[in-house]
Amino acid sequence: MPIPTSELQKTNPSAVIELFVLQLDSDLHGTNTGIPTANNETNIFRFHNGTDAVTTGVNAFNEIHWNGKVYARLPIQASGFEKGGTQNARPTLTVSNLFGTFSTILANVNTTTNGNDLTGATLTRIRTLLRYLPNDNFTGNNPYGTPDNTQEFDQDIFTVNRKSLESRTICQFELANSIDQQGIKLPKRRFLPDEFKGIGDFFS
Repeated sequence: MPIPTSELQKTNPSAVIELFVLQLDSDLHGTNTGIPTANNETNIFRFHNGTDAVTTGVNAFNEIHWNGKVYARLPIQASGFEKGGTQNARPTLTVSNLFGTFSTILANVNTTTNGNDLTGATLTRIRTLLRYLPNDNFTGNNPYGTPDNTQEFDQDIFTVNRKSLESRTICQFELANSIDQQGIKLPKRRFLPDEFKGIGDFFS
């Protein structure tokens, strides 16, 4: 059951849990990224930004467990997602590269497609609230509410458009709306059957 977006205006920002899934394309990026994943998934990386309230001493590794998957802590800054409903939105994702994690991924990806730099990978943002996290995120039960892994805000799905920065400390990526990447134009208006009788509803 999706959480109404109106809840965001009523909720303490620290109670919003923001999770990210980066999924690579084996044809574009290969299958050997050089980095093990917590869930033993091929080409799928799950992480959270490490600033959520839940990360304060709740487990030894500061991981977040959600819907049977483990999300590793990784300093991250995401901006421009609030424009995700527009076709030409270009959010940016900045991630820590202090331990060379993303440089390792990029180097291995580029051996499959030279200069790819994760272009074409899919990034999904998942948001829920602290009170819905399962009990295994805490010592004992969730003290903030009742766990419910069906409670999420609508997911945001973007495609990596290009790498805009790589240094020893950070990597930054420009994202594109997944619809925009496919060259699909959003409908401008709806035509009704009485305008084109016998054709039915369609969009332009």
